Amino acid sequence: MRLTKQTGHAIRILIDCALAKDELVKVAGVSERLGVTKQNVFKIVHILSHAGFLSAVRGPNGGVRLAKPATSIRIGDVVRAIEVTRVQVEGGGRGRKSGENDPASINAMFGDALSAFISVLDQHTLAELANQNTPIGITDADRETDGGSSRGAKARAKKPAARALRRS
Repeated sequence: MRLTKQTGHAIRILIDCALAKDELVKVAGVSERLGVTKQNVFKIVHILSHAGFLSAVRGPNGGVRLAKPATSIRIGDVVRAIEVTRVQVEGGGRGRKSGENDPASINAMFGDALSAFISVLDQHTLAELANQNTPIGITDADRETDGGSSRGAKARAKKPAARALRRS
């Protein structure tokens, strides 16, 4: 199963906020650190705020922070919030097609598989991801391809969660 880039970005934004503890984080700073456009960060922050993961403070001294402790944010819940929003926006949440209620149908089978996938993600919290010793998804091979320069390591460190999600 592959998750959308938007879901990967959402998890990375939440990790960035978790690492900042109770400090307000500027969207422009998140955009720069993660290598995601400001428009995309604003869009994702809006979804995460409405889902109750982030709280936003407006104004020149504003920003975003986690709305609840990182230990209580389940990765499966984040994926559900982002993926359900995406499906609704794209019009995937229309009426049921014939055969969807049949347990032997392909839709039921894929629905069960998706549920199993999400239930595994429910076993992990944002705190687990934020507390890892090395940035998520960066391997020794990634470090070696840069030739050891810190500039390349910093650039790779900006996009670790998306790599980990793509590898899943």
